[in-house]
Amino acid sequence: MSSSYVPFLLLLLILCGHAHGRFISDTQSASQDLISDGVHHHHRSHIPRSYLTLNPFSVDADSTCDQTYGFLPCTTTVLGNLFLILVYGYLMYLAATYLSNGSEMLLEILGPGIIGGLFLPILGALPDAMLILVSGLSGDTETAQSQVSVGMGLLAGSTVMLLTVIWGSCVLVGKCDIENSIAIDKKDTKGLSLTGSGVSTDIWTSYAARIMAISVIPFLIVQLPQLLNSTSGRHLAVLISLIVSVVLLVSYCLYQVFQPWIQRRKIAYAKHKHVISGILQHLKNQALGKLLKDDGEPDLDIIEKLFNTIDQDGDRFLSYSELSALIVGIRFDEIELNKNDAVDKVMKDFDTSRDSKISVEEFKVGVSKWLNKAKRAGDANSDPGHRSMKFLSDFHSRTKQEHALLGAGDQSDEVVEGAENPKWTSLKAGLMLLVGTLIAAAFADPLVDAVDNFSDATSIPTFFISFIALPLATNSSESVSAIIFSSRKKIRTASLTFSELYGAVTMNNILCLSVFLALVYIRGLSWDFSAEVLVILIVCVVMGILGSLRTNYPLWTCSIAFLLYPFSLALVYVLDYVLGWS
Repeated sequence: MSSSYVPFLLLLLILCGHAHGRFISDTQSASQDLISDGVHHHHRSHIPRSYLTLNPFSVDADSTCDQTYGFLPCTTTVLGNLFLILVYGYLMYLAATYLSNGSEMLLEILGPGIIGGLFLPILGALPDAMLILVSGLSGDTETAQSQVSVGMGLLAGSTVMLLTVIWGSCVLVGKCDIENSIAIDKKDTKGLSLTGSGVSTDIWTSYAARIMAISVIPFLIVQLPQLLNSTSGRHLAVLISLIVSVVLLVSYCLYQVFQPWIQRRKIAYAKHKHVISGILQHLKNQALGKLLKDDGEPDLDIIEKLFNTIDQDGDRFLSYSELSALIVGIRFDEIELNKNDAVDKVMKDFDTSRDSKISVEEFKVGVSKWLNKAKRAGDANSDPGHRSMKFLSDFHSRTKQEHALLGAGDQSDEVVEGAENPKWTSLKAGLMLLVGTLIAAAFADPLVDAVDNFSDATSIPTFFISFIALPLATNSSESVSAIIFSSRKKIRTASLTFSELYGAVTMNNILCLSVFLALVYIRGLSWDFSAEVLVILIVCVVMGILGSLRTNYPLWTCSIAFLLYPFSLALVYVLDYVLGWS
């Protein structure tokens, strides 16, 4: 040892020799608390002590929280839990973003069908379903019954937020000028006109709204015992509602799988009607409007003369090339038409002998059939003498409207460029989906615990915290993308935006509710959410009817959506905490 340390050690020994000590433990406490002299401390037994015991690093059970997984932080303070809710909520937002981006990349590579219809809707609802699941798995039955209100708050809050705040915002951001009951793409000159400005959607969006309204059936079933004041059938009602939810989930996924095929078939039919209308209009012009007799029946002589004008080689038959020349010579406005496909459809309608050519008689029968079809669709009875052929104009305008409602006039937005490197894109999409799923699974439970602890610290019911805060985390990515997409101010993008909103609510009502009902049934929890269910029913039915009965939404409709949000909160508060429903 160096000699320089010797004086220091000697001094230390001298000082220690003058030190005094005392025992600090007594019979009242065998704890190993930290000690601070000089201050009197009153123990819980109110016996005075001559020292102060400081809080140890592991606080007693009366003032502590349980760490999730044994290591994640937790707190009992208001600000601490608010901070944890923000942190865990942001992580759930990241999970939802990864799942959304990964789903879009997979859809770009694999297209719709099984991936787009079955896999992706489930992934979109995964964060909500995960939070609902962990809210009912925590601890014993009493703890689960307490925390399951977090799941119900998220379920109701997510549905209400999408159909009110986000729906109304999409109308406000995507508004265009409404002319002749339809919004004009990218034309926004009327400002905040309540009736002259708004958005329009295609007919598929109305179908999505109707499906969403149907998806509330399980909520009605599970509420039947409460409506009938029956206590014995509540557990059975939960089971029946669970079965119905699963059936609806499977049916909805199958519909999503086959919907692209159904949509293509309906668009093809609409285009064929457009071809029929265009050819009849062309023939009417060629015949100077005299395709019908005075009695309203097709004038076969006029039709035969028209046949002769089309029959260029005079062989009394219309060949494929002659029919193609007729189609090419007709201007089909506002429609992207495959000429060869149109010729094939006309040939199939007229060529009953299947000899790949149309005879005079086949032409007269075919045109007569088309005229009768147009009369039925165009209300020929309002055309006295049937000489003005106004019903053809009506038929033409109706086919154009039907064509537009199906979204067949603007298919450019559906064209997606193929990925430059499909293998790398698939791997990247898979990793994003995996990371998003893991984040959602890992941090759903601590988020529920933080909400529960925040509720205890503030005495605010967990339902209201989860109703307002959690949907901002789990649906924020989807909500922001919906608003940005609607800002393109086109019918096509508006249709996709509102269809996605209705689809997300539908998945809440069947997938997330299925998870919730399974928890309630398996763990034997009590179903006591009448006010919350009523709110979901009111919002879904009102917005479902609004979306089902119309394809254009003037600006005044967004006020209905916005008002439903505070109405929902007030209704739950009044029913649960004033009238005592729960």
